[in-house]
Amino acid sequence: MRKQNDALPEQARKEAPPTPPARGRLKIFLGYAAGVGKRTAMLTAAQQQRARGVDVVVGALGRHGRSPSPSALPPGLEVIPFRPTGPRAAEMDTDAILARRPQLALVDDLAHANAPGARHAHRYQDVLELLHSGVDVYTTLDVQHLESLNDVVAQVTGVKIEATVPDHLLDDADEIELVDLPVAELLARLEADPAIRPFADEATARAFFRPGNLIALREMALRRAADRVDEALRAYMQSHAISGPWPAGERLLVCVSPSPLSVRLVRSARRLAQRLDAPWHAVYVETAAQGALPEADADRVMQTLRLAEALGAQTQRLSGRSVAATLVDFARRHNVTKIIAGKPLRPRWREWRRGSVVDQIVRLSQELDVYVISGKAEKETATAAPARAPYLRAGVRRAHLAGAGLVLLATLVGLPLRPFVAPANLVMLYLAAVVLTAVWQGRRPAIVASLLSVISFDLVFAPPYYTFGVADAEYLITFAGLLVVGLVISTLAARAREQESAAQRRAAQTAALFELNQKLATVAALSEIAQTAVAHLQTTFNAPAALFLPDERSAEPVLQASTFGYRPEAEDARAAAWALRQGQPAGRGTDTLGAAGSYCLPLIASGQTIGVLAIAPAAAERSVAFSGEQRRFLESLAGQIALALEKARLAEQARQARLLEETEKLQTTLLNAISHDLRTPLAAITGALSSLLYDADLLTEAARHELAQTAWGEALRLNRLVGNLLDMTRLESGAMKVARQPYDVQELVGATLAQMPNRLQGRIIRRSIPDDLPPVAIDLALMAQALMNLVDNALKYAPPIEPIDVEARLAQGEVVIAVQDRGPGIPETALEQIFSKFYRLNVGGVGGTGLGLSIAKGIVEAHNGRIWAANRPGGGAIFALALPVAEMT
Repeated sequence: MRKQNDALPEQARKEAPPTPPARGRLKIFLGYAAGVGKRTAMLTAAQQQRARGVDVVVGALGRHGRSPSPSALPPGLEVIPFRPTGPRAAEMDTDAILARRPQLALVDDLAHANAPGARHAHRYQDVLELLHSGVDVYTTLDVQHLESLNDVVAQVTGVKIEATVPDHLLDDADEIELVDLPVAELLARLEADPAIRPFADEATARAFFRPGNLIALREMALRRAADRVDEALRAYMQSHAISGPWPAGERLLVCVSPSPLSVRLVRSARRLAQRLDAPWHAVYVETAAQGALPEADADRVMQTLRLAEALGAQTQRLSGRSVAATLVDFARRHNVTKIIAGKPLRPRWREWRRGSVVDQIVRLSQELDVYVISGKAEKETATAAPARAPYLRAGVRRAHLAGAGLVLLATLVGLPLRPFVAPANLVMLYLAAVVLTAVWQGRRPAIVASLLSVISFDLVFAPPYYTFGVADAEYLITFAGLLVVGLVISTLAARAREQESAAQRRAAQTAALFELNQKLATVAALSEIAQTAVAHLQTTFNAPAALFLPDERSAEPVLQASTFGYRPEAEDARAAAWALRQGQPAGRGTDTLGAAGSYCLPLIASGQTIGVLAIAPAAAERSVAFSGEQRRFLESLAGQIALALEKARLAEQARQARLLEETEKLQTTLLNAISHDLRTPLAAITGALSSLLYDADLLTEAARHELAQTAWGEALRLNRLVGNLLDMTRLESGAMKVARQPYDVQELVGATLAQMPNRLQGRIIRRSIPDDLPPVAIDLALMAQALMNLVDNALKYAPPIEPIDVEARLAQGEVVIAVQDRGPGIPETALEQIFSKFYRLNVGGVGGTGLGLSIAKGIVEAHNGRIWAANRPGGGAIFALALPVAEMT
């Protein structure tokens, strides 16, 4: 029993979730160009760490991401070989490094772009995974690879740097070491060893490594290092309560739109925010007119917001009637001091017709500073949105034809009324046609319908008929009024239609969230929650879905539930495993394992990843990632599912804790009972037998007989105690079988008392059993044991001189058998618990295991009977049981 008791806490420790490792430290060796000596400085620092006893391995080291030659490495450094990702490609083996579990890993060229087939699209993502697993990393980086400097570097050098890293990697690094070299020395080194240059094209290399370009890049690197030192100094002053001149706080807001210029705005805002040490927001405003953006524009907005998030911004998507008013209102509510907007790229005539958002922001800004970033329109590339499909053009044509048809219908309806109705009143027919066109077909067909209405009214209803001339100049006012009213009505009706569409879309999302919440509230088990969640996702997104939960032993994702049609592939399993370990999305539409067919979203609750949600678009749509709005909606659903899983997990842990507590309590009670109640008869038996064995010659015959009787009685008591334990085990396991037959109550009481000769010596048992009692349907052996436990309990507590009364009577179709004593009675608070397992009163020093009454209750209830206890008038206790009368055939 001791081993079992000790094993329970050990089992609880095994079932507890593993403690996540502490995050590793990141040190970046920052330079301004290839060849300044970043790699040499990193190797020197690594050798110093190795001399201190740190376990160091080389994950990626070489020129421009190539695997290093062993002869080029300092002696003693272990190299983790690259993992092949294709026929002619190999990348850093992150899994091998994690399996090796070093203290420090050297990863050269942080901005390296991995080859297709690698788990991550960029090497910095491998570094983040190593850091998340607790491995320290030394890495190298050139300043031109920072995302926020991409536009500036392209403008200064004329070379577009494709491989970039988010600025937060440099900001969040635990240590930065600036590796500097005068420009003249760098040029001499490049001249001596051209292989240092990262560009394969000789012309590009010459254009980039010009002295002026290198001086500008060197200044950028020095400024970034100075900013980092200044930040460290201010943090030190704050932590040590050193007073100083603190600048006033600034807060920035950058306006995001579908324009390609938005990317440049975001990068400029990041640089300005860093200069000012200010938090910043990136905001996109959806208006009613922009409710249905083309897919290419919607994707561009989503990518721009994701870029802003990667650069450290807080992103928002707002809705409003006016972009400028909504932005200015947001700025005032969030204490923004500077607004950054882009210079309009549309022609001036379009600005005159539609107005400029920048001008509106300037007019409304008042005390806010407005920065206007200039730019030029980019040429369409191969990744631009495809031309409008033929069926879309056909749909536009049908909408315009429908508007023209309504105008023709209004003309045909009004033509017979022309002799009887004034022309000014017939204008209402055309207004009705314009409103119907706006409601059914949209804004542009309604505008066309307004123009056609003016023309039709002039030709058909304004004299002279069927000419564009008018006999009365007053009709010109009618034409202008019809046109203006038609345009205004069409615009308002179309805007209401678009707002209704947006409201319906949001209402559908809200309804889906509410429905999921209601469904999850009705289920409790993990399996039911998982199946409910994936079924709801399939209904909402019309795509197969699955839910993975971590295995308790290996912590690897295990498929818990899936919908019909979900067929996981090897890449899907890898994406789910990575999302579970790192707590970040992976798979389709992300930079991590993008070849997977599913988008894997981690389910995070209480700061821990408790599962992974996978949703797979249809095969024809797998090349299309989820839009930003869909991802936000999916994250909302995932949050609800994570809360439900967390609730179920906590409930299961609470149940296990209660079970463990009850088990420990039961073991403690059982051990105490056995240690007390077994020790007494064993000690008596041992003493009697030892006297008979060693002192038999000194004892008289009467003494030997008394010792034998004592040993025999205590052996019977011990046998009865062990039998009670076994009977309780049989009752709880359901192994006790009841074979009922009709027996007379006199026979039951006689069989019970006949099994207790030793216990009844010197005691008075008074029986009061009528002869005409009907028989009862019982298992005689089991019921005799139950009645014997009641009599034995009365013998324990009743004084030896007081009789024990066993009475029986017929009451309401049941035979009631009562055992009554004149003992101390039962406290009122204990009447409800007296039949519980291991419950003992310990009145007058009398103890026991507390199983006899519990066993009696189990046996009686197995016979469909009842048992209860009460206090006897005049003192003592009554234990009664009621058994159904046997049916005689």
